[in-house]
Amino acid sequence: MTGVQTCALPIYRGLHQLFAQHAWAWYLSIAIYAAALGHLAVLIVSVQVPARLGWKQDLMKLTRFNRKIFWVYGFYILLCIVSFATLTWRLHDEFLRGDMAARWMAGFIAIFWTFRVLIDFVWYDQRDWPRGNALVAGHALATSLFCCLATVYWFVALAPAS
Repeated sequence: MTGVQTCALPIYRGLHQLFAQHAWAWYLSIAIYAAALGHLAVLIVSVQVPARLGWKQDLMKLTRFNRKIFWVYGFYILLCIVSFATLTWRLHDEFLRGDMAARWMAGFIAIFWTFRVLIDFVWYDQRDWPRGNALVAGHALATSLFCCLATVYWFVALAPAS
């Protein structure tokens, strides 16, 4: 017997059996709830950002008016993320059924997170990111979460209606 037959094949069969236990909709349902909770994780990270990135000192360099605009933008993004979490949780069944309005909402959320990831890779200069293991790990984890959120919502938006 080869290594493939003795090792890889049993692992493949085991994973196949594990994943075949449930229908696609079951996995999508779990992913939708996880996405709602993922938005709450984004909020937990967001609370730490001002202190970790030194916003107090940097914002003092702005004019009073620009400082206010910055905080208004931040509030609107916070409001969007809270809304995404709340709507995802409350519209779970509509997302799962593929209702048209829910699919459009999922598409908007997918675009929001996709653009966030693209902006990170294309617009931000990685040399400008703060140094330190905790901040580098946090950035990688946050970006991974944004990718997962975008993926779930693209599946919801583009999956055939059930």
